[in-house]
Amino acid sequence: MNAKAKGYLLGAVAAATYGMNPLFALPLYKAGMDSDSVLFFRYLFAIVILGIMIKTRGRTFRIARREVVPLVVMGLLVALSSLTLFQSYHYMEAGIASTLLFVYPIMVALIMAVFFKEKITLQTVVCILFALGGIGLLYQGEDGATLSMTGIILVMVSALAYSIYIVGVNQSSLKQMATVQLTFYVLVFGFILFLVRSRFGTDLTLPARWYQWGNLIALAALPTAVSFICTTQAIQYIGSTPTAILGALEPVTAVIFGVTLFGESLTPRLVLGILMIILAVTLIIAGGSITTQLVRFRKLFPKLLRPRR
Repeated sequence: MNAKAKGYLLGAVAAATYGMNPLFALPLYKAGMDSDSVLFFRYLFAIVILGIMIKTRGRTFRIARREVVPLVVMGLLVALSSLTLFQSYHYMEAGIASTLLFVYPIMVALIMAVFFKEKITLQTVVCILFALGGIGLLYQGEDGATLSMTGIILVMVSALAYSIYIVGVNQSSLKQMATVQLTFYVLVFGFILFLVRSRFGTDLTLPARWYQWGNLIALAALPTAVSFICTTQAIQYIGSTPTAILGALEPVTAVIFGVTLFGESLTPRLVLGILMIILAVTLIIAGGSITTQLVRFRKLFPKLLRPRR
């Protein structure tokens, strides 16, 4: 398997596992845990898992001094993205929140264009408008009720923080850092946010049942450790924008779990909105190949020379 194929596969796994957040988080909310407590244990257990992986592989925990500041910034961005996304679950259905989060690939494309001079094509602009139209369909339900503006703002902040993280990993000295080590320190520095918010553990809410600890461990393993490792490796193989676009599997996974396990509604209007967002961002990654194919198709039918008068 070549590097590009590995990158796409890793990006797909990262997206699918990240979409499992509601699967493990919502039962904990129902049991009385708050967002900060859930995320505190999520990050803590993920750090332990990654620490064991580094130790068993014989890797070093040592990092260069110049890597500390970028790691702190990346860690806080990831923690902010997690916090705002998990808080949004209190204001809207998890499937819709995960779908709204999927605007982050568009944010990645815009950041790359504005700050790193990647070209924005007409197709990209159309895709952005398409995605905004999809969000508009999600904003208003079949009964005329609109989504919580607080929830929407939280998801948009989450998407922006995650977008900056994806670009930052690819455009900084961290790009050459070992994947597991990078993910470990990103989570370590991100954990500081939840440590402070929980007043160093004094305000934590513990699971009410013993088996709910399994939800926290699964939350740490799949949507956190596995997802972030695969995301980082995918970025190193195929770059920021393609990795971001593969996030199409995130809302799909979240919606499937939301509808099948948590009884969330799925109306034709919402389906259309979801499809518009997924189509928009998918076209962004396929833009280059689509343009190439259109040019080839056009060459099959060259313009006839007009006769001179």
